[in-house]
Amino acid sequence: MDVGYHSYETESTHTAGKVITCKAAVAWGPGQPLVIEDVQVAPPQKMEVRVKILFTSICHTDLSSWKGENEAQRAYPRILGHEAAGIVESVGEGVEDMKIGDHVIPFFQGECGTCICCRSQKTNLCQKFGVNPLKSVMVNDGKTRFSTMDGNPIFHFLNTSTFSQYTVLDSACVVKIDTKAPLEKMSLLSCGVSTGVGAAWNVANLQPGSSVAIFGLGAVGLAVAEGARVRGASKIIGVDINPSKFFKGKAVGITEFINPKDLDVPVHEKIGAITVGGVDYSFECVGNLEVLREAFLSTHTGWGLTVLLGIHPSPMLLPLHPMELFNGRQIVGSIFGGFKGKTQLPKLAEQCMCGTLNLDEFITHELPFHNINEAFQLLIEGKSLRCLLHL
Repeated sequence: MDVGYHSYETESTHTAGKVITCKAAVAWGPGQPLVIEDVQVAPPQKMEVRVKILFTSICHTDLSSWKGENEAQRAYPRILGHEAAGIVESVGEGVEDMKIGDHVIPFFQGECGTCICCRSQKTNLCQKFGVNPLKSVMVNDGKTRFSTMDGNPIFHFLNTSTFSQYTVLDSACVVKIDTKAPLEKMSLLSCGVSTGVGAAWNVANLQPGSSVAIFGLGAVGLAVAEGARVRGASKIIGVDINPSKFFKGKAVGITEFINPKDLDVPVHEKIGAITVGGVDYSFECVGNLEVLREAFLSTHTGWGLTVLLGIHPSPMLLPLHPMELFNGRQIVGSIFGGFKGKTQLPKLAEQCMCGTLNLDEFITHELPFHNINEAFQLLIEGKSLRCLLHL
């Protein structure tokens, strides 16, 4: 690590302030294979940071955007990717909390630190740099920092665009971490693990001895389970139609498994029977309204809390009648697990380093960057949680 760090720092002195030509995986249309090609990456402007990406992975949000499931969010050509880790290559004017050579994590839910939301302890939203899937340019000038070799713009994605050897981010969307932290694992904190663990810790504030049901055992759902395990949950029920997820679930603390395909009653009835009335907390990690309703009904009347994590592309509204809320059940949404990226991610990284959280179970595959389309296919087929790409 030391050799790579020092050699990179020397390289930065030659590239700072200059346009960098590097490889990136460019999306040219919905569902089209990503094209590994040379792109140009402009220097960072005021309060921006240019980062050399060393590791990146693919999340279902990348998959949904690659498919172009929401037409309003389409913008091509585009560099997707939002889960990564890397090293600062250069910083723009005004950036004081990072310098060349720092190890960093990018994150899509920015934290400017000055807006009314950032100053509130009640939310991790940011008025200026909050996640916006419609945004495809930088805040400073409404332009991109990526371009094709003939000078045409390539659009940004979720404040991050990590499917590139170099990327430019607003400084509000990247944070310095301990140089001793293994970057290949820290990339998971950019999205999946933070989203799941934070939902259990920050949003639900899960209490020791609680019962939990998790609907959808992808990386986010399993991260919820890991967070619940650390918090001392007594019963963690995993719900998924893919039985291969159950073995992985045991490693992160899931105590019971339910495959809806094996039942002749609704899932919430089964959960009610094995928990004497329902769980204390349920987490919907699928993005399906029918699943959301089952998750809601699986919680105990009087105090049950459902946390919504899945991305719902459907224009349909919540499958609840207002009167159902009078039974004491609650439902709340969660973005990035309630974490404030700049102020809280470094501490989370430290907790991972000291073994509080186990990240080893989440990286199921590793591939070179040029095999990114193969990594997408692994996720589509449900064979991977996170495929780590080495840039």
